[in-house]
Amino acid sequence: MKDCCSNVVELTKQLINIESTNPGKYETKIGEFIFDCLEDCGAFLEKSEVFPGRSNIRAVLKGQDTKQALVFICHMDTVVKGDGWTKEAFLAEEDQERIYGRGACDMKSGLACALATFLATAKRVKETSIVLQKPLVFIGTVDEEGDMNGVEKVIKDGWVSENDLVLDMEPTDGQIQMAHKGRTWFEVEVQGTTAHASMPEKGADAIAAMAEIISYVRSQIEKCPTHLELGKSTVTFGMIDGGYSPYVVPDHCKVTMDLRLVPPMCTEKAEEMLCDAISVGEKNVPGIKCVYKITGDRPALETNENSLLMVELKKAIKEITGKSANVSTFPGYTDTAVIAGKLQNKNCMSYGPGMLKLAHKPDEYVKKVDIERCYKVFLKLVENLLTDGRAL
Repeated sequence: MKDCCSNVVELTKQLINIESTNPGKYETKIGEFIFDCLEDCGAFLEKSEVFPGRSNIRAVLKGQDTKQALVFICHMDTVVKGDGWTKEAFLAEEDQERIYGRGACDMKSGLACALATFLATAKRVKETSIVLQKPLVFIGTVDEEGDMNGVEKVIKDGWVSENDLVLDMEPTDGQIQMAHKGRTWFEVEVQGTTAHASMPEKGADAIAAMAEIISYVRSQIEKCPTHLELGKSTVTFGMIDGGYSPYVVPDHCKVTMDLRLVPPMCTEKAEEMLCDAISVGEKNVPGIKCVYKITGDRPALETNENSLLMVELKKAIKEITGKSANVSTFPGYTDTAVIAGKLQNKNCMSYGPGMLKLAHKPDEYVKKVDIERCYKVFLKLVENLLTDGRAL
């Protein structure tokens, strides 16, 4: 192993100090660091290029059961620094309780926990005759903070299966989070006809038509059923563009829609709703034409209390903390959610150090006790699942 600190708190600081912003410096340097950490640990190790200079990383420790592995998957990128910082974003400033820096909770502390657990297990396997009952896999992905091309490549490369136990280390504030709202994205464009603003009847107002479409979609989303676990479906109109001048009837308008959907709503039903909205716009603003495309389609996921990973993770948390873990929903969308949706895998979930409400914010931080707790939980999970309770 090269340059990789065995202390999980110090390893977190090392990872924060390597900028991996997306967009920005991306994951090249941090990927090289992680690869070097894993290179001499005795695991099978490989890279898979997603973009030039940006590769996913996989390390595998063999196990007796070749049909089901325990997979730790963590993204290596962070969002951009942004404004408003009073701390150094890429210098891992710390006080007695906290470590500050971009990615501190999302998710370099979780990445450190996963990497340190894998390395500790690899060391035990290398130094003893222990044989893991299932393979242990570490995966570092690129582009999670972008369009999630990294995890899509993980699936395409066959690095995970529908049978694997897949855990990411996103910040969950001590909770296990498995359920996700679905995520559907639309890009909608309206084409109208220009005219002088003093004679609007001579044109077709694209912005007015888009207003009708937006209003209809909002009203229909409000009427969608509430899900017992996931709550309400929502819609956000994140970007809008149109028009030339205050004095000209606009002949073009474009809007993006971000729909977070709960069952029974899904992309297909949302598309039907959008088509109805377009019909309303065309009726109320004669002369316009509308086109749309689906730019994101992720299904909703519900909690599976019978999941083997859920049962074992709860057990490990109870053994380490003395408390029962709460199970809740993840507000965003994660690498494990993509795997669950694409492969119909019922053993995908999140548990990691930090609080999601601090992610992407200025002066992002993680508590040291959170890092140490999660590291101990992951070691216990590996012991219980893979080594028949023999301590690492």
